[in-house]
Amino acid sequence: MAAAAHAPDTAPHIPVLLRPLLEAVTPVRGVWVDGTLGAGGYTRALLEAGAERVIGVDRDPLALEMAREWGAEYGARLDLVQDTFSNMDDHAQGVDGVVLDLGVSSMQLDRAERGFSFMQDGPLDMRMSQDGPSAADLVNEAPESDLADILYLYGEERASRRIARAITRAREESPIKTTFQLVEIVEKCLPRPKPGQAHPATRSFQALRIAVNDEFGELVAGLEAAGRALKPGGQLAVVTFHSIEDRMVKRFLQAKSGGGGRGSRHAPELQAIAPEFEVRNRKAIGPDDRELGENPRSRSAKLRIAIRTDAPATPADRKAIGMPLLKGDR
Repeated sequence: MAAAAHAPDTAPHIPVLLRPLLEAVTPVRGVWVDGTLGAGGYTRALLEAGAERVIGVDRDPLALEMAREWGAEYGARLDLVQDTFSNMDDHAQGVDGVVLDLGVSSMQLDRAERGFSFMQDGPLDMRMSQDGPSAADLVNEAPESDLADILYLYGEERASRRIARAITRAREESPIKTTFQLVEIVEKCLPRPKPGQAHPATRSFQALRIAVNDEFGELVAGLEAAGRALKPGGQLAVVTFHSIEDRMVKRFLQAKSGGGGRGSRHAPELQAIAPEFEVRNRKAIGPDDRELGENPRSRSAKLRIAIRTDAPATPADRKAIGMPLLKGDR
């Protein structure tokens, strides 16, 4: 199988867009929430830059276990919370800033037993919280039509129906339990990639990971929670790694800053809603040449920053901000 020839990526986790993020939110003061603690790159940078305290939130127990070791030097300035970032306002109110890095941590990708990577053989797991249904449960139990929708809507995989059909046929013979089993199925459905192209399983693994962890639903709920947790003048910084997430963040901030459009001229005039955020940069911030040279992982990264106003926080319209909705969610 082609994937077996690839060695795992053991490079250390490098926080993406860290320099432009710190430059944009300077001066760093007060209490911050790092809603995606991971290996702690953003948290440590915020503490070194002047944050009085950082509340590090992560659903992955491994991230918290590692943080207890490296975080000891910061003492009471670092609070660790095992939870999803959609619940951040349960742990923090009136904070000065919130950081969300929506990429998968290298400590998850590099561990074969976590099942996130198509480059290493391991159990087909993909659970960030390490509990609940796994990717193997989804692949072996979901109806073919649901699998096709997940692959298409969450992974933008054009061959979604062909792959879903191949999965359902394979699982009739025997359960799909490992990453390489799934990679082999996907590879047979797609042409061999040309040099420089992504691995054939990239989109399928992305889609299944997003579905297993409800990442799009978590993103919207997390942005709403940030609105509830931030004090007026507090800063929200979000780093995304693919187009769907960036579109959702962009449209969320447009809607919450009064820039979401006026609707049809034939429809009744909409009641004006007080802006909850002020967008700092209309265009997303990307990596510069220096960062691209130091960290190729940053190539697709985009940073968006907004300032909280004193308007009450309100729920977001998931369809309006471009959240892909499966049939059961519509």
